[in-house]
Amino acid sequence: MAPPLSRRTLLQTAILATAGPGIAATASTATASAATLPAPAARRLRPFHLEDVTLDSGVFADKRRLMLDHARGYDVNRLLQVFRANAGLPAGGAVAPGGWEGLDGEANGNLRGHYTGHFLTMLSQAYASTGDPVYAEKIRTMVDALVEVREALRRDPAVLAAPGRFGGAVEQVRGSYQYVDLPAGVLSASPAITLAVWVRPTHAGTWARVLDFGDDTTRYMYLTARNADGVPRFALTTGGPGAEQGLDGTAPLPLDRWSHLAVTVADGTGTLYVDGTAVARNTAMTLTPASLGTPAHAWLGRSHFPADPVFAGALDGFDVWSRALSATEISRLQGSRAADTAAGPGDLASYAFDETEGAAFADASGRGLTATLRRTWGGPSHPGFLAAYPETQFIELESMTRGDYTRVWAPYYTAHKILRGLLDACLATDDDRALDLASGLCDWMHSRLSELPDATLQRMWGIFSSGEFGGIVEAIVDLHALTGKAEHLALARLFDLDRLIDACAANTDVLDGLHANQHIPIFTGYVRLYDATGEERYLTAAKNFWDMVVPHRMYGIGGTSTGEFWKARDVIAGTIGPATAETCCAYNLLKLSRTLFFHEPDPKYMDYYERALYNQVLGSKQDRPDAEKPLVTYFIGLTPGHVRDYTPKQGTTCCEGTGMESATKYQDSVYFAEADGSALYVNLYSPTTLTWAERGVTVTQTTDYPREQGTTLTVRGRTAAFALKLRVPSWATAGFRVTVNGRAVEGTPVPGGYLTVRRTWRSGDTVRVRVPFRLRVEKALDDPTLQTLFLGPVNLVARSSATDHLRFGLYRNAALSGDLLPTFTAVTGKPLHYTLDGTEFAPFFEGTEDPTHAYVRRAEPRVVFGGTDSGVANPAGPDGTTLLDEIWAGAPFASKGALVARVRTTVDAWVAAGLLGRADGDRIEATAARASYVS
Repeated sequence: MAPPLSRRTLLQTAILATAGPGIAATASTATASAATLPAPAARRLRPFHLEDVTLDSGVFADKRRLMLDHARGYDVNRLLQVFRANAGLPAGGAVAPGGWEGLDGEANGNLRGHYTGHFLTMLSQAYASTGDPVYAEKIRTMVDALVEVREALRRDPAVLAAPGRFGGAVEQVRGSYQYVDLPAGVLSASPAITLAVWVRPTHAGTWARVLDFGDDTTRYMYLTARNADGVPRFALTTGGPGAEQGLDGTAPLPLDRWSHLAVTVADGTGTLYVDGTAVARNTAMTLTPASLGTPAHAWLGRSHFPADPVFAGALDGFDVWSRALSATEISRLQGSRAADTAAGPGDLASYAFDETEGAAFADASGRGLTATLRRTWGGPSHPGFLAAYPETQFIELESMTRGDYTRVWAPYYTAHKILRGLLDACLATDDDRALDLASGLCDWMHSRLSELPDATLQRMWGIFSSGEFGGIVEAIVDLHALTGKAEHLALARLFDLDRLIDACAANTDVLDGLHANQHIPIFTGYVRLYDATGEERYLTAAKNFWDMVVPHRMYGIGGTSTGEFWKARDVIAGTIGPATAETCCAYNLLKLSRTLFFHEPDPKYMDYYERALYNQVLGSKQDRPDAEKPLVTYFIGLTPGHVRDYTPKQGTTCCEGTGMESATKYQDSVYFAEADGSALYVNLYSPTTLTWAERGVTVTQTTDYPREQGTTLTVRGRTAAFALKLRVPSWATAGFRVTVNGRAVEGTPVPGGYLTVRRTWRSGDTVRVRVPFRLRVEKALDDPTLQTLFLGPVNLVARSSATDHLRFGLYRNAALSGDLLPTFTAVTGKPLHYTLDGTEFAPFFEGTEDPTHAYVRRAEPRVVFGGTDSGVANPAGPDGTTLLDEIWAGAPFASKGALVARVRTTVDAWVAAGLLGRADGDRIEATAARASYVS
């Protein structure tokens, strides 16, 4: 069945139908029918939904297309594998993506589940933006599975039946935490024993136990498919690992194939058999199973050592005899079940594992020792819990005093990603099940956190990495807006990190040494708490925090952090390295900037938004397709000659997750509206079409910005009176012009502001915005000679494999406007590409693997005007400012005469200060007067 028509589709059809005959047929195809978050009353401005803003052809659409294709082709069952495994559900052969989203990833995969949440958000944004049902179907598949997972976690585990060697078998999916618990008396204090079992391991991890019978890590008997050398091992001990009496195999067991393991112990001799062949014999074994007495535990698949993995694979035909079988008897076990051989079923225990349901396994020994399938972490889980790992990380965090991500890696951060993905799925598809999952997860968190003392919460949230909780506060407040449950708002407030809030509210900069991305999204959540509670400290803290980062800890491309951390305020050059500008930081600073702008439309927030979006965020996505990976950077090193890594770490990282989200919501902040509908803000110049349902109009931007220096906006639909607010970028210091239907608009554009056009708009009205670009430099705050280049909003990087900073002079042919671009030569056929001294400069946003220099060393050794060399060295003052710097600081110049006058007064001042000789000053003045300039 086709999805229902969206608000945008219905409105556009109606608008176009009123505009003229035949036009309505061009209305877009059906898109998503979405739920809506209530607009916070405290906000002055309102965003538009993704489905209300169509992204048209251009730089952003090209990048998005690559990510949409990735989303379309990726099998979401791979993401669901870790959830299904944790719940003990079949994964249908799906292989987890690995990296951070798998058990073999960094820190034992302790963050798994986070990437699945990001992917849900990406799919939701893709569906909202395009209406393509393929994304809705993937969302439905994921929600179906997560509903099933939550239900399974609330039950005792159930057997996963699999084909065995001779009949059935029990499958242990890797990551399930499931094992078979035998009654404690299974060994019956027998002095002699034979253990025999069929195993089909599916993972090469070491020390996963086939069996472990014992009390603790001192007294035990175990059989593992792989020891540290990768071969089977049997051992008995009453004195811990150092006192083990063991038997080691000679070759690894094959994966995904059945192997038979058997051990006999009797009369001081132990023998290990693999597939019926004796591979190890120990004739000095003084211990027997009787030495253990009655072990407290008799486990199949679980170890007494907590760090050892649970056995992954299948078990079949486990038998225990109270005697040592002969080599011939063991050989005959290869061809049939023990019960069908002369040895008969084990007299101490015998499990065929033919069960296809439930959690109990029948014992054929005659002793009635029914075994039970259990989880290592107990269970069932508490109501509402949903994750790709057990509740144990959440529990352990409560007693931690310092971070250790190999034990606990940000469980509430991962919960946030899952929660956000579910909320976005609900908002995009109106799936009430997604909302129920989200609500249940928050109910579970509230039931846990509300019982903890405030001191415990403050300690938890202050722990590096382990206590990180991402943007969970924002997501919980959004959920509260949908559910109205008091517990949800109370839960959001349990994440208050008081010392940080109080410091920032007092405008005390405490960021030095903090992990950047652990703290940026916190403040977006606190602004949402202000929306919900009206408590000013949340908003004040967030605004002051933003000002501590921008520009004081910001690189030119809009990124922040070095090695994921912040350093001292205003240290930029001193922090540049190969691990600068974590991509997640830019993503989260964009979210915070737009959220603050809703409350206080200060143009500085949108100036930053443009900077980070058009440079770091666009440039973090590689410009090529890939079915397996989203191809997004983690760090963007700003060292000379850095080559971007679009397949970072082991994959499925946080930055790849936020990168997928960024690439499917490029249009989310192009337009905002006043809460009362009286004004439309045009924040970004981007080829888009806005459907403004409230006013019954569409606004289409036609532009190739930033490859075009301006845009054209066309209004269609009903006659409507409102103010059109056009952002004047802070860098647009000259030439910004606006016309409506060909007539100039009154008013003076102020760089770093908005130009307001108030009128009654009629269908067909056309607004032309001219935004001239000029090449300028931005200096590192702690080293003015280290500079980054911008042409309008676009950061230009030098492409060179050199590993030292390149040195350039830029004043040699500067225009009267102060534009440095005439010093460069445009590259034919490559927009925004230039050369200087044989080096190519290109837009940072191009996602290539070229070595680049985001910063260059400024070197102006001689005074040159309009390409004419005065022959005089360019002097510098005590603070490093050069004569040319001071002259060109007066740009733009209305005429050549104005520049010459500036040269004269500056030279006179420098001569008077003893920084320049009079004769050299005269030569400089003469050169300035003689030279020709680009206007």
